[in-house]
Amino acid sequence: MKLKGFFAGLAGGAVAAAAVVLLLVFVFDLGDVNKTVVQATPQTPTSYSTPSTTASGSGLTPQQIYSNLSGGVVMVLSDFGSSGTDVFGQSQSSQALGTGFVVDKQGYILTNAHVVDESGQRASSVTVVFNKGGSETTRVTGQLVGVDVGSDVAVIKVDPSKVGNLNPLPLGNSDQVQVGEPVVAIGNPLGYDFSITSGIVSAIGRSLQAPNGQTIPNGIQTDAAINQGNSGGPLIDSSGKVIGINEQIASSGGGNDGLGFAVPINTAVRSMGQLKANGKVTYAWMGVGVQTLTSDVASTFNVKTQGGALVESVSAGSPAAKAGIKGGNRQVTVQGQQFTIGGDVIVKIDDTPIKTADDLIAYLGTKKPGDTVTVTVERNGQTQQIQVTLAQRPSNL
Repeated sequence: MKLKGFFAGLAGGAVAAAAVVLLLVFVFDLGDVNKTVVQATPQTPTSYSTPSTTASGSGLTPQQIYSNLSGGVVMVLSDFGSSGTDVFGQSQSSQALGTGFVVDKQGYILTNAHVVDESGQRASSVTVVFNKGGSETTRVTGQLVGVDVGSDVAVIKVDPSKVGNLNPLPLGNSDQVQVGEPVVAIGNPLGYDFSITSGIVSAIGRSLQAPNGQTIPNGIQTDAAINQGNSGGPLIDSSGKVIGINEQIASSGGGNDGLGFAVPINTAVRSMGQLKANGKVTYAWMGVGVQTLTSDVASTFNVKTQGGALVESVSAGSPAAKAGIKGGNRQVTVQGQQFTIGGDVIVKIDDTPIKTADDLIAYLGTKKPGDTVTVTVERNGQTQQIQVTLAQRPSNL
């Protein structure tokens, strides 16, 4: 997995050894999971109440967040069947260990798609482990409701009657996240169950790459320590609300280097709604390949606009092709970066300005197949508006 458009602006030597790692742990014959508790004995409340800020108005402390919310964070064990035999000829089973969190009293749980789906292979069974305080845990069978690999989101459901009291985590608004605000992550890093780490939001608007290669816009970057096993766990702000799902790290050695990334919760909520209703997620598709138009490129080639989504290619038969949007026809290199120029530059959709390629991706993520949008483009120094009726994204994209 990699971050799209993230490392391009960094000095090559500084990140040459870095790689992006999904926060998933594969284990064999895990056995009991409550033997790896590494934090102080948690006092999980027997009943859940919505967290409130401290008297000073500065928000909840990590201790308060953990005390209030850890009972709603779970370990997810996905069984992928036989993985061969060991040196003694005994059959081995492969399990993936990740994290999830309860979102309502009906027993729905959010996690990452790659926790329950490995390269298109769905888990044959899912076990959900609840923290009941101290070393006490409850294990129940989870039902896989659906998987959205394009946003790396999955939904699991458990029977509330088999768990006892469920503690849903309140969901925040990832569109309002600010750089520098404090956050905590709760999860199962490297199998050390129900651990908490704290940090800040280091950046927003990161482009993450989903397991199937699609771009997840508006990713949240954090320096809160997250490692393999944190996949699917909540990133929580100081008001005690989930703002993201911890998904991947940029690392030079496979461990936390202070660069963690989370799928924005607003994206996850949109996917969850469709998965609960239909068991799958559909995406609106325009059919263009785009790249962010930089001011350097715009100045070099006399493009009036100083920002937008440069259309490099248009898929044959796509909504964009039918509407007459034009792709580029020649390749150039500017400051070591390759561009295909000569095509339209998308500067607005409906009333939303488009400054980057991610702006376009994010806006299309709010639309449905069949919606008609007004696309404003710059072409040969002139702006014009084009009506495009969006289609459903093909399954092979």
